[in-house]
Amino acid sequence: MADPDNSRQLIDLLSADAEDLSAEWVRIVSTTLRGRVSTAEIDQELRELYSALLAALRTGSLAAKDDAFAEVRALLTELSRTRARQGFTPSETAISVFALKQALEPALAKDPDGGSLRSYLQLSSLLDDLGLFTVETYARAREELISSQSEQLLELSTPVVKLWDGVICVPLVGTLDSARTMVVMEKMLQALIDTGSEQAIIDITGVPAVDTQVAQHLLKTVVAARLMGAECTISGIRPQIAQTIVALGIDFGDIATKASLADALRHALRRSGIEIGRRGDRVAK
Repeated sequence: MADPDNSRQLIDLLSADAEDLSAEWVRIVSTTLRGRVSTAEIDQELRELYSALLAALRTGSLAAKDDAFAEVRALLTELSRTRARQGFTPSETAISVFALKQALEPALAKDPDGGSLRSYLQLSSLLDDLGLFTVETYARAREELISSQSEQLLELSTPVVKLWDGVICVPLVGTLDSARTMVVMEKMLQALIDTGSEQAIIDITGVPAVDTQVAQHLLKTVVAARLMGAECTISGIRPQIAQTIVALGIDFGDIATKASLADALRHALRRSGIEIGRRGDRVAK
């Protein structure tokens, strides 16, 4: 429970030199962030935060979780998310709160009876809680940002290419895990619908290694395509991968496999009723 006398002293302390304290707070934070955010932007953020903090303290509350501090938390949430998007560290983000303590230190020296010191200790505890809230909000914002970027990278790293009328290709590069398999499957099935294709080639030339798990992911994708009425060919079966598949006892069943994308395309076209000779001659059956 807050001491009413100390609370009044705290409000008086923050109100009396509000302009000077706000300016010093802005200066400290600007110095810490080393010009990566404009002083004008920091000034607007912290002055709004200062006003909201003072308004909350005037209610008599000193608990960061109280409704009185709802606006303060909202401003800190926006600040934390902005810093996370800008690439700042958690420490650089939290300094926006903790620097207010440093800005208040000169005011304490003017009070020989220690009344301001007691108020400062109360405010210090409150700012610690608000700083912790800032760090937690920053962490959530970073997790959301990383998750969003990961999804975008998955989309970019899994293109679907139309090679011929009725033939699409999914060139895979890198490791194939469960999350990526879902993206591959969704994009390929959607492409089959959008292009009206009945032949799909999954090219694993860029996949560094094939193990049992990768093979299972490939089989699931092929089965999903077959349920859509399309046939799949797996290309990029290099000698090392072929040896690994045999050693692991992986069975692709009746799924067509080819050494190169060119061979796979020729096979897919043959299934579609088009024959392409080695010299590029096309003969319609």
